Amino acid sequence: MPRPRTPESDGPPPSEPATRPAHEPLRREDPRTVGRYRLTARLGQGGMGTVYLGRSRGERLVAVKVIQAELAADDTFRRRFDREIESARRVGGFHTAAVIDADAHGEPPWLATEYIPGPSLGDVLKRYGAMPTRTLHTLALGIAEALEGIHACGIIHRDLKPSNVIISTTGPRVIDFGIARSVDSTALTRTNMVIGTQGFLAPEQLVGAVSTPATDIYAFGMVLCHAAGAVPFAADETLDSALALLPATLAGVITRCVDHDPVRRPTPTEVLEQLTRNHLPSEDWLPPPVRTLVDLHNAPTALAP
Repeated sequence: MPRPRTPESDGPPPSEPATRPAHEPLRREDPRTVGRYRLTARLGQGGMGTVYLGRSRGERLVAVKVIQAELAADDTFRRRFDREIESARRVGGFHTAAVIDADAHGEPPWLATEYIPGPSLGDVLKRYGAMPTRTLHTLALGIAEALEGIHACGIIHRDLKPSNVIISTTGPRVIDFGIARSVDSTALTRTNMVIGTQGFLAPEQLVGAVSTPATDIYAFGMVLCHAAGAVPFAADETLDSALALLPATLAGVITRCVDHDPVRRPTPTEVLEQLTRNHLPSEDWLPPPVRTLVDLHNAPTALAP
Protein backbone atom coordinates (compact mmCIF):
# COMPACT_ATOMS: atom_id res chain seq x y z
CA MET A 1 0.00 0.00 0.00
CA PRO A 2 1.43 3.42 -0.89
CA ARG A 3 2.24 5.79 1.90
CA PRO A 4 0.52 9.18 1.99
CA ARG A 5 2.42 12.25 0.80
CA THR A 6 3.09 15.03 3.25
CA PRO A 7 4.02 18.66 2.60
CA GLU A 8 7.14 18.16 4.68
CA SER A 9 8.54 15.60 2.25
CA ASP A 10 7.17 16.85 -1.07
CA GLY A 11 6.66 20.42 -2.24
CA PRO A 12 3.83 21.44 -4.49
CA PRO A 13 3.36 19.08 -7.43
CA PRO A 14 5.76 20.06 -10.25
CA SER A 15 2.84 20.76 -12.59
CA GLU A 16 1.54 23.52 -10.34
CA PRO A 17 3.04 26.90 -9.53
CA ALA A 18 4.03 27.61 -5.95
CA THR A 19 1.21 30.12 -5.64
CA ARG A 20 -2.04 30.96 -7.43
CA PRO A 21 -4.53 33.82 -7.20
CA ALA A 22 -6.71 33.46 -4.10
CA HIS A 23 -9.77 34.78 -5.96
CA GLU A 24 -10.98 34.63 -9.54
CA PRO A 25 -12.07 37.78 -11.37
CA LEU A 26 -15.74 38.33 -12.06
CA ARG A 27 -17.01 36.99 -15.37
CA ARG A 28 -19.06 38.99 -17.84
CA GLU A 29 -22.28 37.21 -16.81
CA ASP A 30 -21.74 37.67 -13.06
CA PRO A 31 -23.77 40.26 -11.15
CA ARG A 32 -21.92 43.32 -9.86
CA THR A 33 -24.20 43.91 -6.88
CA VAL A 34 -26.45 41.71 -4.74
CA GLY A 35 -28.63 43.36 -2.14
CA ARG A 36 -26.53 46.11 -0.58
CA TYR A 37 -23.24 44.38 -1.40
CA ARG A 38 -20.82 45.16 -4.22
CA LEU A 39 -19.25 42.00 -5.65
CA THR A 40 -15.54 42.10 -6.42
CA ALA A 41 -14.39 38.52 -7.13
CA ARG A 42 -15.40 34.88 -7.35
CA LEU A 43 -14.61 32.62 -4.41
CA GLY A 44 -16.04 29.37 -5.76
CA GLN A 45 -18.90 27.57 -7.44
CA GLY A 46 -20.95 24.57 -6.37
CA GLY A 47 -24.18 22.73 -7.05
CA MET A 48 -26.34 25.44 -5.50
CA GLY A 49 -24.73 28.49 -7.03
CA THR A 50 -21.72 30.78 -6.91
CA VAL A 51 -19.98 32.33 -3.92
CA TYR A 52 -18.57 35.83 -4.40
CA LEU A 53 -16.35 38.13 -2.41
CA GLY A 54 -18.39 41.21 -1.61
CA ARG A 55 -18.03 44.53 0.16
CA SER A 56 -20.62 46.26 2.30
CA ARG A 57 -21.21 49.99 2.12
CA GLY A 58 -18.84 50.28 5.04
CA GLU A 59 -16.16 48.30 3.12
CA ARG A 60 -16.62 45.18 5.22
CA LEU A 61 -15.67 41.99 3.36
CA VAL A 62 -18.36 39.31 3.11
CA ALA A 63 -18.87 36.01 1.28
CA VAL A 64 -22.08 36.16 -0.77
CA LYS A 65 -23.70 32.91 -1.94
CA VAL A 66 -25.98 33.54 -4.94
CA ILE A 67 -28.36 30.74 -5.89
CA GLN A 68 -28.69 29.50 -9.47
CA ALA A 69 -31.76 30.77 -11.34
CA GLU A 70 -32.93 27.21 -12.11
CA LEU A 71 -32.95 26.28 -8.42
CA ALA A 72 -34.48 29.60 -7.40
CA ALA A 73 -37.50 28.75 -9.55
CA ASP A 74 -38.20 25.70 -7.34
CA ASP A 75 -40.39 26.57 -4.34
CA THR A 76 -39.17 23.50 -2.44
CA PHE A 77 -35.59 24.60 -2.93
CA ARG A 78 -36.39 28.11 -1.69
CA ARG A 79 -37.82 26.62 1.50
CA ARG A 80 -34.66 24.53 1.85
CA PHE A 81 -32.49 27.62 1.34
CA ASP A 82 -34.57 29.53 3.88
CA ARG A 83 -33.85 26.71 6.31
CA GLU A 84 -30.13 26.96 5.54
CA ILE A 85 -30.26 30.64 6.48
CA GLU A 86 -32.09 29.85 9.71
CA SER A 87 -29.61 27.09 10.60
CA ALA A 88 -26.58 29.27 9.86
CA ARG A 89 -28.02 32.13 11.97
CA ARG A 90 -28.49 29.81 14.94
CA VAL A 91 -24.94 28.47 14.84
CA GLY A 92 -22.35 30.80 16.29
CA GLY A 93 -18.88 30.40 17.73
CA PHE A 94 -15.40 31.04 16.45
CA HIS A 95 -15.21 27.84 14.38
CA THR A 96 -18.03 28.74 11.96
CA ALA A 97 -18.92 31.73 9.76
CA ALA A 98 -21.47 34.23 11.10
CA VAL A 99 -24.46 35.20 8.94
CA ILE A 100 -24.41 38.91 8.08
CA ASP A 101 -27.46 39.27 5.83
CA ALA A 102 -29.74 37.18 3.61
CA ASP A 103 -32.81 37.17 1.36
CA ALA A 104 -34.32 33.77 0.56
CA HIS A 105 -37.12 35.44 -1.43
CA GLY A 106 -34.93 37.70 -3.56
CA GLU A 107 -34.35 37.41 -7.29
CA PRO A 108 -31.99 35.62 -7.04
CA PRO A 109 -31.94 34.33 -3.44
CA TRP A 110 -28.68 35.07 -1.61
CA LEU A 111 -26.86 34.69 1.70
CA ALA A 112 -24.02 36.89 3.00
CA THR A 113 -21.72 35.52 5.70
CA GLU A 114 -18.55 36.64 7.40
CA TYR A 115 -15.67 36.33 4.93
CA ILE A 116 -13.00 33.93 6.16
CA PRO A 117 -9.77 34.29 4.13
CA GLY A 118 -8.25 30.91 3.43
CA PRO A 119 -8.40 27.87 1.14
CA SER A 120 -10.70 24.96 1.80
CA LEU A 121 -9.23 21.80 3.28
CA GLY A 122 -10.27 20.10 0.05
CA ASP A 123 -8.11 22.48 -1.98
CA VAL A 124 -5.17 21.98 0.38
CA LEU A 125 -5.37 18.18 0.16
CA LYS A 126 -5.64 18.21 -3.64
CA ARG A 127 -2.61 20.46 -3.83
CA TYR A 128 -0.31 19.03 -1.16
CA GLY A 129 -1.60 15.61 -0.13
CA ALA A 130 -1.73 14.27 3.43
CA MET A 131 -1.11 16.58 6.37
CA PRO A 132 1.46 16.03 9.17
CA THR A 133 0.32 14.93 12.62
CA ARG A 134 0.46 18.36 14.30
CA THR A 135 -1.83 19.75 11.57
CA LEU A 136 -4.23 16.83 11.94
CA HIS A 137 -4.50 17.42 15.69
CA THR A 138 -5.38 21.08 15.28
CA LEU A 139 -7.85 20.28 12.52
CA ALA A 140 -9.49 17.62 14.68
CA LEU A 141 -9.77 19.92 17.69
CA GLY A 142 -11.16 22.84 15.69
CA ILE A 143 -13.73 20.80 13.74
CA ALA A 144 -14.82 18.90 16.86
CA GLU A 145 -15.31 22.18 18.70
CA ALA A 146 -17.36 23.49 15.75
CA LEU A 147 -19.55 20.38 15.82
CA GLU A 148 -19.97 20.75 19.57
CA GLY A 149 -21.40 24.24 19.00
CA ILE A 150 -23.51 23.20 16.01
CA HIS A 151 -25.07 20.26 17.86
CA ALA A 152 -25.67 22.40 20.95
CA CYS A 153 -27.92 24.56 18.73
CA GLY A 154 -29.93 21.48 17.77
CA ILE A 155 -28.50 21.45 14.23
CA ILE A 156 -27.08 18.52 12.24
CA HIS A 157 -24.75 19.63 9.45
CA ARG A 158 -25.22 16.48 7.30
CA ASP A 159 -22.59 17.41 4.70
CA LEU A 160 -19.29 17.77 6.53
CA LYS A 161 -16.44 17.24 4.05
CA PRO A 162 -13.04 18.81 3.26
CA SER A 163 -14.52 21.42 0.91
CA ASN A 164 -16.72 22.66 3.78
CA VAL A 165 -13.75 23.31 6.08
CA ILE A 166 -11.85 26.57 5.59
CA ILE A 167 -8.21 26.74 6.70
CA SER A 168 -7.76 30.20 8.20
CA THR A 169 -5.07 31.92 10.23
CA THR A 170 -7.25 31.43 13.33
CA GLY A 171 -7.80 27.72 12.74
CA PRO A 172 -10.29 25.56 10.83
CA ARG A 173 -13.81 26.91 10.22
CA VAL A 174 -16.86 24.80 9.28
CA ILE A 175 -19.09 26.37 6.62
CA ASP A 176 -22.06 25.64 4.33
CA PHE A 177 -25.24 24.58 6.12
CA GLY A 178 -27.04 23.98 2.79
CA ILE A 179 -28.51 20.62 3.82
CA ALA A 180 -28.39 21.06 7.58
CA ARG A 181 -31.54 20.41 9.56
CA SER A 182 -32.81 20.73 13.09
CA VAL A 183 -32.86 17.54 15.12
CA ASP A 184 -36.65 17.83 15.46
CA SER A 185 -37.45 19.18 11.97
CA THR A 186 -39.28 17.54 9.09
CA ALA A 187 -37.15 16.79 6.04
CA LEU A 188 -37.88 18.67 2.81
CA THR A 189 -36.35 16.00 0.60
CA ARG A 190 -37.95 13.49 -1.76
CA THR A 191 -38.59 9.92 -0.65
CA ASN A 192 -35.54 7.62 -0.95
CA MET A 193 -33.27 10.58 -1.75
CA VAL A 194 -29.85 10.24 -0.08
CA ILE A 195 -28.55 13.58 1.22
CA GLY A 196 -24.82 14.20 1.60
CA THR A 197 -21.58 13.52 -0.26
CA GLN A 198 -20.37 10.07 -1.26
CA GLY A 199 -17.38 8.98 0.79
CA PHE A 200 -18.53 10.92 3.86
CA LEU A 201 -22.00 9.38 4.26
CA ALA A 202 -22.57 7.41 7.43
CA PRO A 203 -23.92 3.84 6.98
CA GLU A 204 -27.32 4.92 8.33
CA GLN A 205 -27.55 7.66 5.68
CA LEU A 206 -27.02 5.10 2.93
CA VAL A 207 -30.10 3.14 4.04
CA GLY A 208 -32.28 6.20 4.50
CA ALA A 209 -32.35 6.19 8.31
CA VAL A 210 -32.90 9.41 10.25
CA SER A 211 -29.77 11.53 10.63
CA THR A 212 -28.54 12.25 14.15
CA PRO A 213 -25.52 14.15 15.53
CA ALA A 214 -23.64 10.83 15.24
CA THR A 215 -24.00 11.19 11.46
CA ASP A 216 -21.78 14.27 11.58
CA ILE A 217 -19.28 12.41 13.75
CA TYR A 218 -18.87 9.71 11.08
CA ALA A 219 -18.23 12.41 8.46
CA PHE A 220 -15.78 14.08 10.87
CA GLY A 221 -13.83 10.81 11.11
CA MET A 222 -13.77 10.47 7.33
CA VAL A 223 -12.58 14.08 6.90
CA LEU A 224 -9.64 13.31 9.18
CA CYS A 225 -8.96 10.05 7.31
CA HIS A 226 -8.71 12.01 4.06
CA ALA A 227 -6.55 14.68 5.69
CA ALA A 228 -4.19 11.96 6.97
CA GLY A 229 -4.05 10.15 3.62
CA ALA A 230 -5.73 7.18 5.31
CA VAL A 231 -8.36 6.27 2.74
CA PRO A 232 -8.72 3.11 0.63
CA PHE A 233 -6.38 3.30 -2.36
CA ALA A 234 -7.98 0.46 -4.35
CA ALA A 235 -11.39 -1.19 -4.72
CA ASP A 236 -10.28 -4.32 -2.85
CA GLU A 237 -9.06 -2.41 0.23
CA THR A 238 -11.24 -1.92 3.27
CA LEU A 239 -11.62 1.04 5.59
CA ASP A 240 -9.90 -1.00 8.31
CA SER A 241 -6.76 -1.28 6.19
CA ALA A 242 -6.83 2.46 5.55
CA LEU A 243 -7.21 3.22 9.27
CA ALA A 244 -3.87 1.48 9.84
CA LEU A 245 -2.23 4.52 8.20
CA LEU A 246 -3.45 6.92 10.89
CA PRO A 247 -1.01 8.45 13.39
CA ALA A 248 -1.05 6.50 16.64
CA THR A 249 -2.27 9.52 18.66
CA LEU A 250 -5.35 9.86 16.45
CA ALA A 251 -6.09 6.28 15.42
CA GLY A 252 -8.20 5.37 18.45
CA VAL A 253 -10.60 8.29 18.38
CA ILE A 254 -11.00 8.32 14.59
CA THR A 255 -11.70 4.59 14.54
CA ARG A 256 -14.49 5.18 17.08
CA CYS A 257 -15.88 8.01 14.94
CA VAL A 258 -16.28 5.78 11.87
CA ASP A 259 -17.86 2.90 13.79
CA HIS A 260 -20.70 1.34 11.79
CA ASP A 261 -23.00 1.62 14.82
CA PRO A 262 -23.86 5.29 15.52
CA VAL A 263 -24.49 4.49 19.19
CA ARG A 264 -20.81 3.60 19.64
CA ARG A 265 -19.50 6.85 18.13
CA PRO A 266 -18.24 9.52 20.55
CA THR A 267 -19.80 12.95 20.97
CA PRO A 268 -17.80 16.03 19.95
CA THR A 269 -17.16 16.73 23.64
CA GLU A 270 -15.75 13.23 24.15
CA VAL A 271 -13.55 13.69 21.08
CA LEU A 272 -12.21 16.96 22.50
CA GLU A 273 -11.52 15.40 25.88
CA GLN A 274 -9.58 12.52 24.34
CA LEU A 275 -7.61 14.66 21.90
CA THR A 276 -6.58 17.32 24.41
CA ARG A 277 -4.83 14.66 26.50
CA ASN A 278 -2.36 14.06 23.66
CA HIS A 279 -2.25 17.46 22.00
CA LEU A 280 0.66 19.86 22.43
CA PRO A 281 -0.48 23.39 21.47
CA SER A 282 1.54 24.89 18.66
CA GLU A 283 1.14 28.19 16.85
CA ASP A 284 2.99 26.68 13.89
CA TRP A 285 0.31 24.11 13.05
CA LEU A 286 0.42 24.53 9.27
CA PRO A 287 3.22 23.22 7.02
CA PRO A 288 5.12 26.07 5.30
CA PRO A 289 3.56 25.65 1.83
CA VAL A 290 0.05 25.59 3.29
CA ARG A 291 0.84 28.65 5.42
CA THR A 292 1.94 30.42 2.23
CA LEU A 293 -1.35 29.54 0.56
CA VAL A 294 -3.33 30.86 3.55
CA ASP A 295 -1.27 34.07 3.51
CA LEU A 296 -2.04 34.46 -0.18
CA HIS A 297 -5.76 34.38 0.57
CA ASN A 298 -5.18 37.07 3.20
CA ALA A 299 -3.39 39.36 0.76
CA PRO A 300 -5.25 42.55 -0.26
CA THR A 301 -7.83 41.88 -2.95
CA ALA A 302 -8.10 44.25 -5.91
CA LEU A 303 -11.56 45.63 -6.58
CA ALA A 304 -13.30 44.55 -9.75
CA PRO A 305 -13.76 47.30 -12.36
